[in-house]
Amino acid sequence: MEERIDLGSFDERFYAIVGRGDENLKQFSQLFGVKVTARGTEVIIKGEEEKVRALADFIRTIMREIKTTPMTAQEVRERAKALLKARPQETTPQTQEEVILVTHRKKAIVPKTPTQKLYVQAIREKDIVFGVGPAGTGKTYLAMAMALAHIKEGKVNKIILTRPAIEAGEKLGFLPGGIAEKVDPYLRPLYDALYDMVDYDKATYMLERNVIEIAPLAFMRGRTLNDAFIILDEAQNATRDQMKMFLTRIGFGSKVVITGDITQIDLPKKEESGLVEAIKVLQGIEEIAFVWFSQEDVVRHPIVARIIRAYEEYEKQSSSESGERKSKKKVVKGSTAEGS
Repeated sequence: MEERIDLGSFDERFYAIVGRGDENLKQFSQLFGVKVTARGTEVIIKGEEEKVRALADFIRTIMREIKTTPMTAQEVRERAKALLKARPQETTPQTQEEVILVTHRKKAIVPKTPTQKLYVQAIREKDIVFGVGPAGTGKTYLAMAMALAHIKEGKVNKIILTRPAIEAGEKLGFLPGGIAEKVDPYLRPLYDALYDMVDYDKATYMLERNVIEIAPLAFMRGRTLNDAFIILDEAQNATRDQMKMFLTRIGFGSKVVITGDITQIDLPKKEESGLVEAIKVLQGIEEIAFVWFSQEDVVRHPIVARIIRAYEEYEKQSSSESGERKSKKKVVKGSTAEGS
């Protein structure tokens, strides 16, 4: 199989992925067991289908992340090594067919892509797991399934589901109803995932008995969360202070999954995302895993993957056209100055 990926232009992002003297491509070839070459701004990958797709997914993920979080060539190499180090068991028959949970509709929930399998394995093995990538890749859904499985197996006493209510911010008072009604729209996706796995009566019982708690991120302040499976969803909209507050709430016997998409940050422009900062700060801590999803992992309706890809192409083209316009303006200004 052959796959080609256009990196766009010879800039710092290009060399972060390719490396000086194609150093990274040589490393990728050894790590992934494929043949990798560069022709112009295009990277060409040849080899077995599964291995080619694995490297292509990795490169596309890095391309997307590097737009908001600059990386060096060495950092990209280390990410590739960490990814491969975490993958050994994902190709075994047991892992491929492993059922996380059977829903009340008798539907078996299983990881469907290599990255999803890596994600589930990381959740089993690590205390804190970051799942980062676009919508539709199963980040929150699989985390919810793992949380319910942990409750069923008696590994934790409760599930805590939380999200930052960023759009509301300090303006919750302007919305009608009590606090529950005010924040409900921001938590609704978590309820949707829960009701898809557990029948309404059982879910209601678990919510009433506080076995499952769904609350805005701001409500976590001042608490210590022991023996719980905690999911922080839409973490890209948590502020730096909120993320630090949340991470320091974790108590004994708890498991934490943090999901988000760093390309969809709704915070004010002057406010840095707590998720982006956490990715920079927490790399290298053994008990923490980072799993990176791409559009190749989208498991919603097939059109969702096409929509994501179309937007990425559009943004890439718009960025290129914007750069050309700026370049032309500089040329015109330079010519005017010489003429005068």
